[in-house]
Amino acid sequence: MLTEHDIADLAAGHHADPFGVLGMHLRGATLWLNAALPGALGVEVIERASGESVAALERQHDTAVFSARMGHRRKPFDYQLRVTWPPLQPGDPNWVTDLEDPYRFPQVLGETDAWLLAEGTHLRPYECLGAHPGEMLGVAGTRFAVWAPNARRVSVIGDFNGWDGRRHPMRLRRECGVWEIFLPGVSQGALYKFEILTQHGELLQKADPLAFRAELRPNTASIVQGLPPLHSPRPGMAQTNGFEAPISIYEVHLGSWRKVDGWRWLSYRELAETLVPYARGLGFTHLELLPVSEHPFDGSWGYQPISLYAPTARFGTPEDFQFFVDAAHEAGLGVILDWVPAHFPSDPHGLANFDGTHLYEYADPKEGFHHDWNTLIYNFGRTEVRNYLVANALYWLERFNIDGLRVDAVASMLYRDYSRPAGQWVPNKFGGRENLEAIDFLRRMNHTVGVQRPGAITLAEESTAFPGVSRPPSDDLQSGGLGFHYKWNMGWMHDSLSYIRRDPVHRKYHHNELTFSMMYAYDENFVLPLSHDEVVHGKGSLLAKMPGDRWQQFANLRAYLGYMFSHPGKKLLFMGDEFAQASEWQSDYSLDWDALLHAPNQGVQRLVRDLNLTYRAHPALHQLDHHPGGFAWITYDDASQSVLAYERGASEGSRFVVLCNFTPTPRHDYRIGVPQGGRWEALINTDDAVYDGSGLPLALREAEAQPSHGRPFSLQLTLPPLACVILRPAA
Repeated sequence: MLTEHDIADLAAGHHADPFGVLGMHLRGATLWLNAALPGALGVEVIERASGESVAALERQHDTAVFSARMGHRRKPFDYQLRVTWPPLQPGDPNWVTDLEDPYRFPQVLGETDAWLLAEGTHLRPYECLGAHPGEMLGVAGTRFAVWAPNARRVSVIGDFNGWDGRRHPMRLRRECGVWEIFLPGVSQGALYKFEILTQHGELLQKADPLAFRAELRPNTASIVQGLPPLHSPRPGMAQTNGFEAPISIYEVHLGSWRKVDGWRWLSYRELAETLVPYARGLGFTHLELLPVSEHPFDGSWGYQPISLYAPTARFGTPEDFQFFVDAAHEAGLGVILDWVPAHFPSDPHGLANFDGTHLYEYADPKEGFHHDWNTLIYNFGRTEVRNYLVANALYWLERFNIDGLRVDAVASMLYRDYSRPAGQWVPNKFGGRENLEAIDFLRRMNHTVGVQRPGAITLAEESTAFPGVSRPPSDDLQSGGLGFHYKWNMGWMHDSLSYIRRDPVHRKYHHNELTFSMMYAYDENFVLPLSHDEVVHGKGSLLAKMPGDRWQQFANLRAYLGYMFSHPGKKLLFMGDEFAQASEWQSDYSLDWDALLHAPNQGVQRLVRDLNLTYRAHPALHQLDHHPGGFAWITYDDASQSVLAYERGASEGSRFVVLCNFTPTPRHDYRIGVPQGGRWEALINTDDAVYDGSGLPLALREAEAQPSHGRPFSLQLTLPPLACVILRPAA
């Protein structure tokens, strides 16, 4: 029997315990059935075994609440509800549907899941939270579960119930703060959100934080989608991602790499047919994709994600995205995703103020608001939030077979005073500036990835001198490094770009900008990045940074790329740089593929291919990227001529010699010390005519037993203008 209070709360959509009153309940010796069906004209109870109507429910006080006593029955039985609805169109008859009652189904979460969620130690919460199509008690439908511990009521709303929060209020599992329900008849492809009634009486409509698929902006609903299948790591992944492997990354913004008819995005499947063979043909080993998690604002490039678990609908479905990843793997390319656990946007359908409280973000804006990006910062001190993020890393690696995650904005996570003036940040418990909770999260995430997905890698975009970014965390996660496999070498990038943009006449006064990187080259496992951040916001393209006339700009760029590919560290190049796009990258437009109609651009593209293939083919250029035994200066002090010379390789007979001339003046009869005698040959000469260089002959002579630069042998050659030359002993 429903009380007046129950009826009023159900009718208003405020009832805190709908499973306690809706469905079939034995009250004393009487069996009752109660239903809340806004818009219904009448409701009957159909016994499933006989198919007969056994009772008509009575409307309660002119509300959408219906109730009936089940006559002489003394225990619950299997039933359906036969509901009569008003006409869809004026003049049409009433219509009738037979419905499964969601309130006859048992709990969705298992006891172990609830326990681990409460602890914040569930490795894979996405296996039980979110929306999961399947069966319960032999009935097809979808299980819904969402963490919102401070809500008064949570309902599933969607295109299957008229977006009416009174229809399907959920059950609260108080032990873990999760609301749950099984909705019969809801299948893959259904649109849904969670309607949340806060403790202050505000109604919020929120996308599912663990949705596996989401609508394309400007729409904001989540979409019921099955959990992607589990993948075993692809064969050889550990070797191709390893420290001794050649790693050359092509960084791509999928929305602007190429467009159809100048405006339409390529789909994931079209990108599989175009981008994948293009990157493979240029010799890259990995693709790195700017964030693909669903995001509402195109201009964020994905760095302000709303649905961390959903590949963006801009380019297709999750199955389409998996097709792209599989195509890359079949072509021998690894796939790295940019991943954003540092912050999230404040859009009303997202994580902000999720259950009426600061659930995912720090409550204090001195901790929880990013002034640089107008975004909110995850509360890394909350175990459930850390769990949500760590699990998301594992989700992409296990469910889409991703090879690695490049973690964005790590510096902003490590320091509480990041980009904040004095007085606008909260010190840690020891009075320091480090965010101890974020450090613990990063260590835990990297530890989990290392244990659960060996062979996958994580890469940190970290711009400070924080120690041990790419060093292992200790077993107790309280000391040691952060546990990343690689760190972007932002110092090398800033210094080398500062040098190369100078007029060559001034470079001799800034020689240290090229040599200083070797002072710390082995402090971390570095990637040398020339990323999207260097070709936006008025910085100009990579080509536009180069000084001089048009010929000198291309020559400078070719020399710079030769220097980059011969310098210790893995490589990363942003799309468009591989063919010297002249204009700054704009995410709303396609790359300027017409540039490849011109010989200088063709030359740069061919050079990048040859550098990649040379880098990959010769261990001397990659095997000891992170060990000082793989590099030795020959001359670092020829500043007056702006010349650098160094060796790469592990042992005599396999060591290469690299010479860089960063002036437009050829250096004739330049003598350089080499580790062995005999004939040497050029593997790469960035001034070669095939790259649209000057084609000046090297006049390379056989090495003589004449000591120079601390070597027992030396050779003479002509150093071409604005060129990098890579030499090896002739076979």
